[in-house]
Amino acid sequence: MTNSNNPSIELRPLEMEDFPALRSLQERCFTGMEPSTKDQFESQLYQFQEGQLGIIYEGKLVASSSSLILDLDEYSDAHSWNEIADEGYIRNHDPEGDTLYGIEVMVDPEHRQMKLGRRLYEARKELCARLNLKRILIGGRLPNYHEHADKMTVYEYIRGVMDKRIYDPVLTFQVQNGFVVKRVLKNYLEDDEESCGYATLMEWVNLEFRQSAQRRKVTSTPVRICCVQYKMRKIDSFEQFATQVEYFVDVASDYKSDFVLFPELLTTQLLSFVDEKRPGLAARELTRFTDHIIEFFRDQAIRYNVNIIGGSHFTMQEDRVYNVSYLFRRDGTVESQFKIHITPSERRWWGVQPGSEPKVFDTDRGRIGINICYDVEFPEITRYMVDKGAQIIFVPYCTDERHGFTRVRICSQARAIENQVYVAMAGTTGNIPSIGNMDIQYGQSAIFTPSDFPFSRDGIAAITDENAEMIVLADVDLEVLRRTRFNGTVTPLRDRRKDLYTTTFKQIIDGKAVYPGFKDEEAKL
Repeated sequence: MTNSNNPSIELRPLEMEDFPALRSLQERCFTGMEPSTKDQFESQLYQFQEGQLGIIYEGKLVASSSSLILDLDEYSDAHSWNEIADEGYIRNHDPEGDTLYGIEVMVDPEHRQMKLGRRLYEARKELCARLNLKRILIGGRLPNYHEHADKMTVYEYIRGVMDKRIYDPVLTFQVQNGFVVKRVLKNYLEDDEESCGYATLMEWVNLEFRQSAQRRKVTSTPVRICCVQYKMRKIDSFEQFATQVEYFVDVASDYKSDFVLFPELLTTQLLSFVDEKRPGLAARELTRFTDHIIEFFRDQAIRYNVNIIGGSHFTMQEDRVYNVSYLFRRDGTVESQFKIHITPSERRWWGVQPGSEPKVFDTDRGRIGINICYDVEFPEITRYMVDKGAQIIFVPYCTDERHGFTRVRICSQARAIENQVYVAMAGTTGNIPSIGNMDIQYGQSAIFTPSDFPFSRDGIAAITDENAEMIVLADVDLEVLRRTRFNGTVTPLRDRRKDLYTTTFKQIIDGKAVYPGFKDEEAKL
């Protein structure tokens, strides 16, 4: 959307590369208010990039606006900015809603005579008309009210602005652009001292809205998950391993699964025909299969049209061994998640080093994260992934006896409840006496849901028998999950006391963190 009269001005959707300029613009426009984080901006672009607009003037970002689509019936009349904007993440964006809700407009103070705000408002109106939405709503600040608060109520102030006896840079501008006051919102923006916490709910009605058009509300976005409870057995070749894995991929595909999850370290089965018996060196031998493993699983995902979380596999990077889970999308793309927390046993027997980057992956069936076994016992990891938009967490695990399994199982269900997210776990069973540290297995695979009325009883969508080779299948619904996060019996994601506690992650690239004092020769070579 380029202005033909002045080619140096461009109005376009924002991109991730615009974040530093956007944050700088926020700091100039909203002095004393906390600017957006990179995670919030990334989530906004993922959820609704069309609604995140910027104006570039002579190569510089000088104005921007942010909005999302909502079904306003799902929100109270006395809503706050945090409630509507999902604390800036807009994960509550509803493509099937009927209202475009504006949550932010900014114009650089040095460029406020260029009518840039009007351009952004007109762009919003065009978007509203093109998407056939009923209206635009805005929670408008009252930045000059603090100058009058000791002399008049907020209602008197608003009437004064409407009668043109008082000037307010936001309310006056919104009225001039065709918006009307619907009501006053109290405690709308807690840190907006200039407005004394007040805002006006402003409405612009789309006269082009097609009343006869039946808006079809999507009530279900189902995703089918298959978890493989994989039996570890002695094999004589890679081909035998491939045959066993392909059997389960084929079954998952026959049942039209969207995802199939394999257990952690299922590839250690290959060590049953590798001569090296010392665990530390055997782990390094196993890394020689990495390219073959990736090629095989990638081919399976494409051939059987299913997204595969390939358990995990020992992978070498810069002469260090890592426990890595690979995501194989059915379009042929591949992603990796390094295990972040390494158990004492893994360090002692295999010499495994930790990864440092919790990731969230986009798929054709929502956003997902992967917690490899021990990682699910650290709640910060799942919370970070959910804050980044994850709707399903996959937990490939491998435990030798019931105590270890119980830790993973209970923590997996706890993560589902506290984060209002689906969690699927898949473990190994069977035994291979010839492989050190993998001689016995204890497993039970399951798919967990939040614990609330729309979900399965006890928060368990499906579960296997213990220690039997089998699969478990269940459908989970991303739309039900979205609604419950905002309208459930309890809403733990929204009710966190961020004024009391926060979790901060350092940016450390995978492969750059090494356990203090760890030396490869300390592993049982």
